[in-house]
Parts: sequence; structure tokens; C-alpha cells
Amino acid sequence: MTAENTPTRELWSVDARDPRKVWAALKPALDGSGAAILPHPTSPSGLPETVPANVAVIVETSGSTGRPKRVMLSAAALKASAAASDELLGGPGQWLLAVPAHYIAGINVMARSYFAGTEPALMPPKGFTAETFVAAAAELTAERRFVSLVPVQLSRLLESDEAVAALSRFTRILVGGQSTPIALLAAARARGLAVSTTYGSSETSGGAVWDGKPLPGVGLRLVDDRIELSGPMLAEGYLDDPRRSAFSFRLHEGVRWYRTDDVGEVVDGVLRVRGRADDMIISGGVKVSLAEVETAVRALPGQSAAVVVAAPHPEWGEAPVVITTTAIELDVLRQSVAAQLSSTAAAPARVILIDEIPMLSTGKPDKLALASVVLK
Repeated sequence: MTAENTPTRELWSVDARDPRKVWAALKPALDGSGAAILPHPTSPSGLPETVPANVAVIVETSGSTGRPKRVMLSAAALKASAAASDELLGGPGQWLLAVPAHYIAGINVMARSYFAGTEPALMPPKGFTAETFVAAAAELTAERRFVSLVPVQLSRLLESDEAVAALSRFTRILVGGQSTPIALLAAARARGLAVSTTYGSSETSGGAVWDGKPLPGVGLRLVDDRIELSGPMLAEGYLDDPRRSAFSFRLHEGVRWYRTDDVGEVVDGVLRVRGRADDMIISGGVKVSLAEVETAVRALPGQSAAVVVAAPHPEWGEAPVVITTTAIELDVLRQSVAAQLSSTAAAPARVILIDEIPMLSTGKPDKLALASVVLK
């Protein structure tokens, strides 16, 4: 069948600022009776009128570099992800939507709800507080309940005894979207909360690796330290970007693999994500992961939102630089990071204090804007 007569379906943009609209449009998108959807917090430009018929949802993501990608997901991929999640969770339950509806984590919450035949509780996308979370959790009626959070949300909830009490009623709490500080995980688990970390992306229909281990049906391998994932939950590719699709999705011995932008290692069967491939620098002849430095910095009091970027160094070539909204002494910071990572090369060379961390629409720090701050 040629491209000219490939079956297609309509594509609609849905206002993700109202998760009820996304939930209403997602159901016919998944069962095939309605248009494919692209949930978006604004009005996206350059959308085609139609997409391939097997595409149900398109997720626009820019990662941390600002380069937009539109990931095409089929209903079958989202269903496979939901089924694998249910298997690991011991069965379906009721979900609370606490992240924006245009994030893959938000779409996953609603897709899991759809395939389980349950009604999710929908939090408004702005103004996340412990109080709004507790109120939304009170709307849940099922005994088995689940929620997906990003680390900063979990950190905020742990500050409220009422929110911790609400979280204790959840069968499982998934935390992902970015690296979760070890200290935060330890604090949550010390309170008796059933927290699991997730690793994945829009290209894998969300979290495909939980607590360092692949979901049922997910393949995991390292190619030159680069993490690659396979399984029925992989995306179809990128909308109107065949070159990027061909680079990121590759066949090997009959298996289709997604080549991530991350490097990692597997120790005793558990995946440890070291960071993005383009976040690895050579400082004084030593390979340093900026993601690992950032995790170490964020483990320090008041530094949960700090960001680490690379900057030129006259002696070492490149060195980590910390950008933060909370002051910290450089000597204290360097000693702590060097001790945590057992590497003096990982110790940040500078600390830059700013009023606010610039963010992308995805909720991740704008690394390009922060890099320009370092070079000023």
C-alpha cells in the first residue's frame, strides 16, 4: 500500500488546560470512533489535518533541549503499556491525575483508566498544593488507587501530614519525569509510602522501567552505554519527521528498538540511568555525568530545584556549574558532591544564584536558557 492510499483519520488539537476535555476526547480516540488527538496547553501550529489511522494520540515533547518532537502513539501501544502496568500492580484500580494532561504521564493515567473501565479523579493543571491533592484524593472511591507524580510534587506532599495520610491510602505511587533524589525516596519510604520510580518517555508510552527493572514485555539493552528499549508499547515514530524516526527506532534481528538519549548501566539486573548522552563531559580528563552531579546537589538541603550545566574551564576544559535559587557555599557544595560521587572531577566549579529557574512547557528546566546564563 502506498503513502497516497494509506488509511488516515482526522487529527484534533485538544486544550490540555482542561483535563476534562482531554479525557472526553481520549476515549473515542482510543476506541477508534473519533479523531486522533494532540493534547496541548496552547494552540499548536503546523498540524496536519490527518494522521495514519492507527495513531490515536500525539504527544508533543521538547525534552530539555527545546527541540520539539511530536510522538505518534497507537491505541495498541497505550493498551500494551496499561496491561504491563496492571500486571506489575497486581490488577487495575482507580487513578488520580496530578500531572498535566499533555504529559505522557497524564495521558497514561487516563489511558489506564479507560482500559480498566474506571473514572479517574482529575486535578486542575495549575496550582498544585498539598491541599488540592488531598481534596482530589478524597474523590477516589476505589480501594485500589494509584497516582503518578514528579519528584517536586512528592517533595511538597511530604511536607504535609494530611497529604502523607492521603498518600498512605494509595496502593502505589509512581514517581518519574526526571531523576528522583535518593534522599526523597528514602524519606517517602520511611513514611510507609509505596513509591516506585519509573523510567521511560513519550516514545515508550511512558514509564517502561520501574524501580530499575523493565515492565513485562519490555526489552532492555545497552549499545555503547546508550539505553535502548523494545516492546509493544513503542511509538509509531515522529509526526512528519521520517529522518528522526529512522534514527531513533531501529530494527535489529527482527526486533524494533527505541534508542534513547540516555546512557546507563545494569548492575545486578537493575538499570541505573547515568544521564543524557549529551550531558556527559570530560573534566580534567575524567568523564563526568552532569545528571549524577545534579542528583547529588539536589540531595542537599534547599537545593531540590538546582540545575547543573557544563561550562568552559581554563584548566579542566569543562566543569559542572550549579544554578540555583537558594544560596550555598561553594566549598561546602564541592566537598559534598565529591564525597557522594567519589570524584573530585565532579565537584562543581561555580555556583550561580538566580531569582527563578526558567522552565519549558513540559515542566523541565530550560537547559539552553541556563547555558546562556553561565556564559554571560
